[in-house]
Amino acid sequence: MPQSPREPRDSPARRQRRRRAHQRVDSNGDYSPRPRNRDGYERYPESPSPTKSRPRRHHHERRESRVPESEYSRSTATAPLSVGQLAQLDKLNRKLGWDEHGGTGLQRGRQEDEETRAEHDADRERDRAEREIERERRRLEHRERKRRRREDERAEALAADGYESQALVYDRPKSRRRSRGGRVASGQQLERGSQAYYNEKDFGRDDVRRRDGGSSDGDYNEEACRRKRRRNIFIAVGIILLILVIAIPLGVVESKKSSGDSDDSSDSAQAASTQPANSNLDGKSEDSIPQSYQQTSFDPFTWYDTTDFNVTFTSKLVGGLPVMGLNDTWDDSKRANSNVKPLNEAWNYGTDQIRGVNLGGWLSIEPFITPSFFSEYTTSDNVIDEYTLSERLGAANAKSTIEEHYSSFVTESTFSDIQAAGFDHVRIPFSYWAVITYDGDPYVPNVSWRYLLRGIEWARKHGLRVNLDLHGAPGSQNGWNHSGRQGAINWLNGTEGDLNGDRTIEIHNQLSTFFTQPRYKNVVTMYGLVNEPRMVVLDTTKVLNWTQTAITTIQNNNFTGIVVFGDGFRGLDNWQGDLQGFDNLLLDVHQYVIFNTQQITLNHHDKINFACGGWTQQALRSMNTETGFGPTLCGEWSQADTDCATYLNNVGVGSRWEGTLNMASTPGGSSDGSVLSPTCPTDNSPRCSCDEANADPSTYADEYKTWLLMFAEAQMHSFEQGWGWFYWTWQTESSPQWSYKAGMAAGILPQLAYQRDFDCSQTIPMFNQSGLAEYY
Repeated sequence: MPQSPREPRDSPARRQRRRRAHQRVDSNGDYSPRPRNRDGYERYPESPSPTKSRPRRHHHERRESRVPESEYSRSTATAPLSVGQLAQLDKLNRKLGWDEHGGTGLQRGRQEDEETRAEHDADRERDRAEREIERERRRLEHRERKRRRREDERAEALAADGYESQALVYDRPKSRRRSRGGRVASGQQLERGSQAYYNEKDFGRDDVRRRDGGSSDGDYNEEACRRKRRRNIFIAVGIILLILVIAIPLGVVESKKSSGDSDDSSDSAQAASTQPANSNLDGKSEDSIPQSYQQTSFDPFTWYDTTDFNVTFTSKLVGGLPVMGLNDTWDDSKRANSNVKPLNEAWNYGTDQIRGVNLGGWLSIEPFITPSFFSEYTTSDNVIDEYTLSERLGAANAKSTIEEHYSSFVTESTFSDIQAAGFDHVRIPFSYWAVITYDGDPYVPNVSWRYLLRGIEWARKHGLRVNLDLHGAPGSQNGWNHSGRQGAINWLNGTEGDLNGDRTIEIHNQLSTFFTQPRYKNVVTMYGLVNEPRMVVLDTTKVLNWTQTAITTIQNNNFTGIVVFGDGFRGLDNWQGDLQGFDNLLLDVHQYVIFNTQQITLNHHDKINFACGGWTQQALRSMNTETGFGPTLCGEWSQADTDCATYLNNVGVGSRWEGTLNMASTPGGSSDGSVLSPTCPTDNSPRCSCDEANADPSTYADEYKTWLLMFAEAQMHSFEQGWGWFYWTWQTESSPQWSYKAGMAAGILPQLAYQRDFDCSQTIPMFNQSGLAEYY
């Protein structure tokens, strides 16, 4: 450690610094910090100068104040001395050369004068040393300002080239101010500079250390700083290059991976990765929204996506529901394709065939359609439906996450693609929380309402008629996850069953009032009461009475379209004679061959035969009021011949096909619904496997592709013996046998819904004789 040159080994200044280094203590021996002035220097209450620790006194005053020390003078006793003590003190004084007559007084006086001069010299030396310290401090401060100014100039030059030295950033105070190219510092930094540190006990030391370990020599540190800056620049450039080396190949890999995925999953991922531009908010001021409506669903500045919405504020309500976001004009001149009428011409239901598709999993989240919402959770998290998903995410996160899904999963291109695929209708499932939520509901309230209205406008734009479908009713009408909440059925059942039934009627009162506006007459032509009420569990009479009330409410609000109600799994023949006396009613049945063990075990030939024979006959009997209800439609079906799709039977539950369907482990489930033995046409010999069914369609054998296409066309033919059909569903994240979009791309569904090669009048091949395995 370098020493200060030419300083005596034990000079008065050095002794003074040692004295200054001592900690102050109070009368109890505790540390007493020295008071500081506003500049941060240690001070005493009566010392205005930072260079003077106490007032100067004349040496005569100091001499008069001195008391010769002795073992008695050091005592704090205040009692008068006794005669013996006085005699002993006189004896001691004579021994030391003191007497009462001043026999050695001259010598004593000289000694005092010498000590006084020494103290005076020490004071002068201390003052000189302190002045030198102050000059050195100011010199260092000036040097620091110059150094910082040079660093700023270098930093600005480097910034012009796109770089910034990490060494420069390191020492910049967060609260600095720039003025005419210089810096203003305060406190410890002004006193000591940004590079050096001082010990409070050794304020006067001139062997000050730098933070980087260098000496206090200016030239040495300037060179060290230059070397450090160059080193940090090289490090920064190296880090940037390393990031680029890693990021570019990863980007290429991800791009190739995305391009190799199915069209529906890649489109969804691309849309979800970028928030919409929301350019129609440009030029708008959030202050234009009344304060009472700010941060509500009426405030477009809170919307994730404003594309094609009218963002001009209005508080208008129809049926208690907002029209905010709707444009004032519309055009009903479009037609879906050349085979059907434009929107402004009446559709002849019962004569004109319905060929439609569902938008499942969009406004009512369904685990097997969008498994990504659920796959990140473990079994113990119990995230199994939209209720538990919303609950787990929390209100704010659920809104941002689910609204992003609303925005990206279905866009205008979805409706354009549906039109191009030859469809003329689209069924849009939505749930009650689009309209209202109740105490304890974790669902995202009202947001899906806006997207429902935008979807209807996009359908209009592409000539598609809309079938509204209330997919989730208060309390859950079936206890399945697509109702919103898996488990107990609390709609028209349980302690709050009647209350939830009344709530649903009120929702229909609002909805039907809204959709009888003139703008919806030509586009919203079908209105569904509730999806799949589980009438095999519910009281049939109660459901029928509720249905009559709902129909009356809707038609009393002047809705003139088709009112759709579900068959409730009663069997079509059992509806003969029910709900007669109403106009414009349509019975909706959902047909699948995979949800019971009697049909899933049929081989490939027999499945097509069942579609052509069994479902055709059911449709014909149901259409005849002598044997069935009358007007009948198939509102859901698919070409899947297994129940292998991930989460199809509930989150974390397996399949009938492989014998892993353990329903007892599900909320409200029991062993009665479990299938724990493999159930496929080979009776598990060879082994029933989901591998092929869940594989990418590009890997399917040609015979299997041929069968899938024929099976789909057989169902279309069968359902057109009634009013028509809606395929379930347009797109999925995976599960291509449930996605019309993916099936059409793979060549296993018709390219145009109204053009087909097969109908049930043709011979059905024996596919097992052509080499098609029966175990997948």
